[in-house]
Amino acid sequence: MDRQEAIDFLLDHYENPRNQGEIEHPDVNLNGGNPGCADVITMQARFGEDGKVQEIAWDGTGCTISRAAASYVTEMVQGMSAEEIENVTFEDLMDQLGREIVMTRPTCATLALGTLKKGVHEFDMHQRADKADYSHHQH
Repeated sequence: MDRQEAIDFLLDHYENPRNQGEIEHPDVNLNGGNPGCADVITMQARFGEDGKVQEIAWDGTGCTISRAAASYVTEMVQGMSAEEIENVTFEDLMDQLGREIVMTRPTCATLALGTLKKGVHEFDMHQRADKADYSHHQH
């Protein structure tokens, strides 16, 4: 992907955001922001019975890169399990967004993914705790 393609890709996500808005009964619902930066992003996700992302949404205010990245992240993690999302690295994301363009604003580029990963991690821990708790009561 050359520089212009990367810019066009980001602008497309910025101008035509995917999955922007809210979902009902989200399992993950977390605000994220970077200190000293006006970008604030809310990430929401709901997992299906199979443990995979069934519905995902984002909303918030911020620069082109943080908003485009949020839009892209929601497409990228569609159908992933909590563990798979936790394994997505910021490096992967930067490469896919166009490293040359976003490396000047890494905190903006990674805000949505970082927020989502944190929310998913908390959700995953609760799930595991519930399961452990549940099996403990079975005996």
